[in-house]
Amino acid sequence: MATTELTKDNFDQVVSSSDFIILDFWAPWCGPCQSFGPVYEEVSEKYPDITFAKINTEDEQELAGHFQIRSIPTLMIMRDQIVIYAQPGALMGGQFEQLIEKARELDMDEVRKQVAEQQAEQDQNA
Repeated sequence: MATTELTKDNFDQVVSSSDFIILDFWAPWCGPCQSFGPVYEEVSEKYPDITFAKINTEDEQELAGHFQIRSIPTLMIMRDQIVIYAQPGALMGGQFEQLIEKARELDMDEVRKQVAEQQAEQDQNA
């Protein structure tokens, strides 16, 4: 599956229609981003059931700001529109695939329960 280029115009539509999405925040001038790009593309071909998307932080500064991207490349994984992983740095192919498998194994009912508990605690302390 080819990667999708995300912009502020298509972001909500793509994310809301994807149960499992992996975001690559990158920039054309970033050497590590250029090195990670082919790895990202290669791994995306192995997982046709996952949406792989790229966000050019130069062109999409609003999205980068929304997600508080401070370093690139940054890899982010969302399942059911919940961010379950966000980490700067490029990965090797094998590491990337292990990360995807761990993300796939997560019990999203448990994740939603934890998110609700954290939200309730924040609301209580506000």
